[in-house]
Amino acid sequence: MCKKIPLIVVAGPTASGKTALGVELALRLGGEVVSADSMQIYIGMDIASAMPTADEMQGVPHHMLGFLSQGERYSVAAYCRDAKKCIDDIISRGKLPIVVGGTGLYINSLIDNIEYTQGETDLNIRKSLNEKLENQGIGALLEELKKVDPDSAGRLHENDAKRIIRALEFYYQYGTTITQQAADSKLNPSPYNAFIIGLKAADREYLYNLINMRVDIMVQKGLIEEAQKCLADPKTTAAQAIGHKELLPYFNGEVTLEQALEHLKQQTRRYAKRQLTWFGRDERVNWLMIDEYEEKEQLFSQAEKLCKEFLKGEAG
Repeated sequence: MCKKIPLIVVAGPTASGKTALGVELALRLGGEVVSADSMQIYIGMDIASAMPTADEMQGVPHHMLGFLSQGERYSVAAYCRDAKKCIDDIISRGKLPIVVGGTGLYINSLIDNIEYTQGETDLNIRKSLNEKLENQGIGALLEELKKVDPDSAGRLHENDAKRIIRALEFYYQYGTTITQQAADSKLNPSPYNAFIIGLKAADREYLYNLINMRVDIMVQKGLIEEAQKCLADPKTTAAQAIGHKELLPYFNGEVTLEQALEHLKQQTRRYAKRQLTWFGRDERVNWLMIDEYEEKEQLFSQAEKLCKEFLKGEAG
């Protein structure tokens, strides 16, 4: 049996400090970062997606950032394919792959080697489902999904129209559920042995305060201007991104900027809660509480210690 490839994963909710920890671990362990963020793949969404700046990267090579135009579709299967290429390249140069991000579906699909059917979308099915969405609302589609794929229905957020429609499309096109297909695909063993570090706060309000401050900083960096530019075409992925779509009512003159930003903070906090729920189901995650360390250096050192113990075991 081939020896599995060791890699480090830094996961957790938005604003928890994943980027900084990923960079520190890369510097200390001789690694490179592979992003696992479904919004940071797009060009022109740097602020809303909190894409790391050159200063934040500290010279550490980062992969899977800002390479796709906002009008292009990108699947989980495509992410796994491209991320695996990056990991192979990193390993070929004697470096350690460090996967960093908050998109749980990307992370789990990659490290567990979940394979997705790569067939052409049946446009008639999609058209029918989109018409139902427009005429009856997302609630009707979610109820339909509960009947054919209750596992996916229970996992997806009620406002996530994109993934609800995708789950229904999959069922009607292939006659099986995404959940079952994912389970079947796990029969193929993963090539990776992943050590997962998760960041969260013992006091949830501590994390929420970080989220609120992050939104304020994003505004200072030019979030309003970025959103206005991206929302010029409402059909792009940017129009659905947290950080952009919440500002549309402001641009339309329906609410004040203060109201729009408060709604953005609320939606980001809700997203963080969903991320915590996702990662909380994975017993492999080694959690570090960001509010229990007086200095970031203490957190970095503890994470480094855990990773070195894992890597030592791999080498042995």
